[in-house]
Amino acid sequence: MTDTTETTTTQHLRDQRTAYALLRIILGTNILMHGLSRLIAGSSQFAAKLIPQFSHTPLPLSLVYSFGLMLPWTEALFGLLLVVGLRTRTALIGGSALLLALTFGSALSQDWNAASIQLTYAAVYSALLFLIPYNGWSLDAFLTHRSR
Repeated sequence: MTDTTETTTTQHLRDQRTAYALLRIILGTNILMHGLSRLIAGSSQFAAKLIPQFSHTPLPLSLVYSFGLMLPWTEALFGLLLVVGLRTRTALIGGSALLLALTFGSALSQDWNAASIQLTYAAVYSALLFLIPYNGWSLDAFLTHRSR
């Protein structure tokens, strides 16, 4: 391989890692802020707002309220992990599972706008999981490199 090819290949890998990091950090910031804003406003307030939305569904309202209390903490945790790139695979799978629960709830309450938005989030989570070999700018990569 020539120096030019090596430089181009190195730059291409750097660009792929940068693109991955940017998308991971943007998703992480979005999810982190979902959680933090709900925690700042009060998770019990957020949970109480879910009750009217799900009162016409077969879900027990105590389950809806409990889920609403737990959701901001879970979002904040997954978002923070994604922002710093720590346990990225786990955060992406956990975030996808959380989206599955949210999509189920949205479909059950026939909130198709929310379900559509959740589908977009699911696509980003899936793309990041699929492309995880490019997770080079992260705490995961730093810790793996350091342990070698």
